[in-house]
Amino acid sequence: MAGRRNRGAPLAKQAAPREAWRVNKLLPHTRALAATFLIVLAAAAVLYAMGRPPICTCGYVEFWHGQVQSSGNSQHITDWYSPSHFTHGLIMAGVAWLLWRKWKLFGGHPSRWALPIAVLVEAAWEISENTPAVIDRYRAATASYGYTGDSIVNSMADIGWMMLGFLVAVKLPWRWTLMLGIFLELLALWAIRDNLTLNVIMLLYPIDAIREWQAAGGAL
Repeated sequence: MAGRRNRGAPLAKQAAPREAWRVNKLLPHTRALAATFLIVLAAAAVLYAMGRPPICTCGYVEFWHGQVQSSGNSQHITDWYSPSHFTHGLIMAGVAWLLWRKWKLFGGHPSRWALPIAVLVEAAWEISENTPAVIDRYRAATASYGYTGDSIVNSMADIGWMMLGFLVAVKLPWRWTLMLGIFLELLALWAIRDNLTLNVIMLLYPIDAIREWQAAGGAL
């Protein structure tokens, strides 16, 4: 009995460090955290230079704004599109794991820089999303007829939600991450008839039937 316990214990001890090693290799070190902070500051500066309002033009900031078809949408800290940005983080963590832990691209060296790289991608999207061309595309191709772009506080919050999604995905088993992403997509689909998947479809290949269905309004 004692011999069997002793033989089994090392196997358990080996499994835990191996899993922790896999996770820790995607977590940022101090320099990567500093780079992340600088990228966020740079994104805010670029958005300000583009003329984006620092906060909602209504003059106040709400933690939650749940009315999609309103002038306050994409102007506050959290709204029904925040889950999409959280899902961005889930996806980018998965891509980072594939590129640098599984496929060992560039010898896997960028893995500790995965978070600032993800933030750079998200910041680039936030900046492009607030260009006149993309704003006009949203208004023409989707049900967001009154969309005028994001406030800076909303863009910074979107980046923050992406970062949170990335860190959650790094800690969770991949099956839980996948289920969480699916749940958030279905929740937004039920609530506002929109989500990350439909957003991409409508931007790249607008479908009139989807736009008409979305315009009818969701459950909330």
